[in-house]
Amino acid sequence: MKTITTNAHVDTTGFTRRTFLRRAAGATAGLGAWTALSADRVIGANERVNVAIIGCGGRGRFVLRVMIEDAGANCVCLCDLSDQRLEQMWEFIHPVQPNKPRFEKDYLKVLASPDVDAVIIATPDNWHAPLTILACQAGKDVYVEKPHSHCMWESGKMVEAAAKYRRVVQVGTQNRSTEYNHQAREIVRSGRLGKIGLVKVFNLKNGSPFKLGDPGKQPEGFDWDRWLGRAAARPYHQKLWQGGWHYNWDYCGGDLTDDSIHQLDLALMVMGDPGLPKSVRALGGRYIHKGDDAEVPDVLNIAWDFSSFVMTFDMTQYPKYMEKSSDVLRKKHLVSDWKQNATRIEFYGQDMLMILGRHGGGFVVEKASSQVVEKVYGQAGDLEHYRNFIACVKSRRQPNADVAVAHASNLVAHMGNIAHRVGNAALAYDEKNNRFDSPEATALIKDRYRKGYEIPDAV
Repeated sequence: MKTITTNAHVDTTGFTRRTFLRRAAGATAGLGAWTALSADRVIGANERVNVAIIGCGGRGRFVLRVMIEDAGANCVCLCDLSDQRLEQMWEFIHPVQPNKPRFEKDYLKVLASPDVDAVIIATPDNWHAPLTILACQAGKDVYVEKPHSHCMWESGKMVEAAAKYRRVVQVGTQNRSTEYNHQAREIVRSGRLGKIGLVKVFNLKNGSPFKLGDPGKQPEGFDWDRWLGRAAARPYHQKLWQGGWHYNWDYCGGDLTDDSIHQLDLALMVMGDPGLPKSVRALGGRYIHKGDDAEVPDVLNIAWDFSSFVMTFDMTQYPKYMEKSSDVLRKKHLVSDWKQNATRIEFYGQDMLMILGRHGGGFVVEKASSQVVEKVYGQAGDLEHYRNFIACVKSRRQPNADVAVAHASNLVAHMGNIAHRVGNAALAYDEKNNRFDSPEATALIKDRYRKGYEIPDAV
């Protein structure tokens, strides 16, 4: 078993972001500066992995509680900029962990803590990559929520950091840990459907207009500048950090990267992880909720050309009758009413059709006249995914959704957004040189970073 490196002798007195970044920059020749600060900790097969979480909102609470209760993790630290959320997180996990984790607002102190083996990152999207890279440099393994980066360039830097510092980095695309999805992949691999030329991905969800409303008063002790991170400076607004960030390009990629990434990643996994497409085209905008305060589209159609097949994507944020795979489908061994399943994937083979539902939706294989050839029930893969991560922290094996594997689907999603943002364009992509045939589109491959929040080219 390989060792897990943690920081056993770090003095956090006067420990600033700039100090941390200088030390991290010094690690570019290997573990470098961090090696001098490290001690080896080998986690036994029956020993609990000590985790910290950065980002204590709703999704973070769910991930941490299940990772404690069902995957055997031990939480030693909660980190968030909000005192209220720290207390809410502790109240939520207390029934499954009696020992209270320490509270922390400074992620640098979390990453410098010798008792932290792994970090869960459940912040807004624009913080996923910086924190993952810094955690890798600090010798921590990482579970990072999807999408794992805010732009294409960041994803590549995360892959580099994970490999360079030999870290386990699991992305929160849990469908890769679910057995029925592996069965679907085997059906495609076997050729039973016939040659597949078209894959259709859907994310046809309900939605409503987004209004910023009253900016509110900044809570005492809340570091708004740090919450913004690399994004452009702007005045405090309570609605943004309380979930409104999902509607703003500075912090999120809209529902394409926020939720639809699950289906995109699953579709590509089932198709054998074919790599990156040679072109992308988009059509969409704010049609139904036009005039509200959102920047992201509420209708979006995208097509990618993978040379051997085309994948299309349809997204909405308005039809009230569409539903994601419900808890009943996920837990009671049923399959969907596919016509109104908002998050289905359709694989069109020459001989048969397969319709697949994410997060426990199961799948069905049909031939002509809608004759069912095979029907497989599904269950959500969260538990399996968290167990896989904890097991890999101990074994040092590659996790199911390793960041290097998730890299392609992440880029595919960002490519779709870029095509939309430059005017619903058709773009050719040069994978070797990581650029589009449009300078405007190429400029969106890498984010702009405020001073003090940069990610260096050499991670």
